[in-house]
Amino acid sequence: MDRATPNLPSRNFHQTQEFYASIGFITSFQDAEWMILERQNIALEFFLHPKLKPLKSWFSCCLRLDDLDGFFANCLAAKIVESDRGAPRLHAPHSSGSMKIAALVDIDGTLLRLIQN
Repeated sequence: MDRATPNLPSRNFHQTQEFYASIGFITSFQDAEWMILERQNIALEFFLHPKLKPLKSWFSCCLRLDDLDGFFANCLAAKIVESDRGAPRLHAPHSSGSMKIAALVDIDGTLLRLIQN
């Protein structure tokens, strides 16, 4: 099975691990410079970037989800707030053409577009 995994920045692996664990990700690999977090069929790979400024980050990826509403509910349950500023934050699901889409901005300012399969 071919697959792709996004490579995203983390200012601090421990804090990134805690944030993503709150929405159901588990650590499948970690060494001093690389970390892989997984949730069902999603794998996110992180590299250390301690000087990253979250409010200036341009990193992003798309998560294509079978249950966008369920994933979004998990994020809300983890106390990630809906807002148009700051990090972390959520943007509620909405229709964009034929797609249903939402967004999650993580603690490092990375934009994760949440797209319903």
